[in-house]
Parts: sequence; C-alpha cells; structure tokens
Amino acid sequence: MIPSRVLNRATPYLFLAPAGIVLTMALLYPIGYLTVASFFDWRMGTPFADAAFAGFGNYAWILQDPNFKESFVVTMTFAGAVVVLEMVIGVGLALMLERPIRGMSVFRTIFILPMMIAPIVVGLIWRYMYNPQFGILNKTLKDWGFQSIPWLSSPQWALPSVIIADIWQWTPFIFILSLAALQSLPKSAIEASRIDGASGWQQIFYIKLPLMMPVLVVAALLRMIDAFKVLEVIFIMTNGGPGLSTEILSLQIYKTAFVSWELGRAAALSNLLLAIVMVITIAMFIYTKVRDARLARANAAAEDY
Repeated sequence: MIPSRVLNRATPYLFLAPAGIVLTMALLYPIGYLTVASFFDWRMGTPFADAAFAGFGNYAWILQDPNFKESFVVTMTFAGAVVVLEMVIGVGLALMLERPIRGMSVFRTIFILPMMIAPIVVGLIWRYMYNPQFGILNKTLKDWGFQSIPWLSSPQWALPSVIIADIWQWTPFIFILSLAALQSLPKSAIEASRIDGASGWQQIFYIKLPLMMPVLVVAALLRMIDAFKVLEVIFIMTNGGPGLSTEILSLQIYKTAFVSWELGRAAALSNLLLAIVMVITIAMFIYTKVRDARLARANAAAEDY
C-alpha cells in the first residue's frame, strides 16, 4: 500500500501528467521530424520515403550560401534594433505614466491597441501609410515642404521602415510589463531614497531600474525570441525586398520551402534558427542566474556586516 504522504506529494503530478505528455509529444515530435528532414534532399511533391539522404549537405549549402549570410545580418540587425528601441520607449512610457493622472485608463488603452491588431493587418496598415503616392507619411512630408521618402522601395529605407512598424506594434508589450513591475516595487525603498535626498533621475537609475531588472530581462528575452520569428508583417510590407534588404531568416525559410520547394534545406534553416534562439535564451538565463547569485552574496554580506 502506498503511504499517504507519498500519495499526497504525487497527486499534483498525476493530474498534470496527461497534459505534460500531450505537450511533450506536440513539442518533441515536430522538432524530431524537422531534424530528420534536414538530412535529406527532400523537395515539394516528393514523398519523404523517396527522398535521398544528403547527410550534412543541406547545412554545408547554407554556410556557403551568400543569401543566408545576408539574411543572418538582416535578422540580427532587425532583432537588435527593435528590442533595444522597444525597451527604451516602453520603459520610458511606463516611467512617465507611473503616477496616477487624469485619463490614465484612456492612455493605457491607446497604448495597448496596436498589440491587439493581427500582424497581417499591421503590415497592410503600414504598407498603405508608406505608399509613395497616397500614403499619409509622404503626404505629410510634402505638406511641410519636404521631399517624399521611398520608404519600402529603397534598400536604405526599407529595413528602418519595417523596424518602425514592429516598434509601433510591440512597444505596448514592454510598456505593460514595465508598468506592472513599477507598481509592484517596494514603496519603502523609494521613500528611503527620497528622504536621503535622491533626485528623480537618481531614483530611476539607482532604485527603480535595478529592482525592475528581472522583469526587464524576461521582457527583452521574450521580444528577442519573437523578433526572430517575425514573418507576416515583413512578408506583407516588402516580401524581403528590395533585393534582400529586409529578408530575415524566417522569411528565407518560407521562400526556401514554398517558392524553391526545397523542404530539406528549409528544415536545415529552421534548425539553425532554432539553435540561434536557444543560444540567446540560454545566455539570458545564465546572465539572470549570475546576477541573482551576485545579489544574494551582496545581501548576505550586508546582513553579516
């Protein structure tokens, strides 16, 4: 007979086991299938059983492909720019709207709206706004006496234009998390710094931001992972053009699979993208663990002192 103590401890896990098994199978099976497919010369319309084994040929092709190198640079530039700018703008808005002001609910609703719009609709909205003939942005520039800008038709402007659209859509995500972190900060630390004569900027840089750092790290990690997976907005706005100036890795994977019909190479590209995201995720977790360990040692030293 199973002791009641053991049964009580195992009961929650027994209830969670069915869901855990389903989630594990739904996660591991696609990844395993993708990994196996990346070692075969598999084309669209060919049964997988008839595909020829290619070994590491697909990965060798990727490393030698100049389009992959350019797409990798575009992806890193896009992801780094949107994450940094969204963090700065989102945290800044949260700090400005931290204090209770009249109409706060209206401001929060306005800031959250872009995040609720479907990515395809976001792409269409910004594509029409960037239109060189009847787009509102160029019309406004002409009304102010400036020349129109080839937002999506110039390699110089296409990537910044896509970055602006992503910032508009996902800055509210950072804003919500930052505002929640600010409202959960201990009031005693802020009051103590105010009594000690700390200015508003000193409170932000030495009290609020350090205490918000765990939430900010998680928010940056989530946005970084999502930035590598962006597809719909760029597909609708530029389709990776002009040239390869906005073709990120996720779009290259789509084109390799459904335009060139090279499913094996698309699977290899997907695995490389997954590896990049995993490396970034592990690095962020290591940074978080190291930081928590340092804070724990500092707190222990302060208590001993």
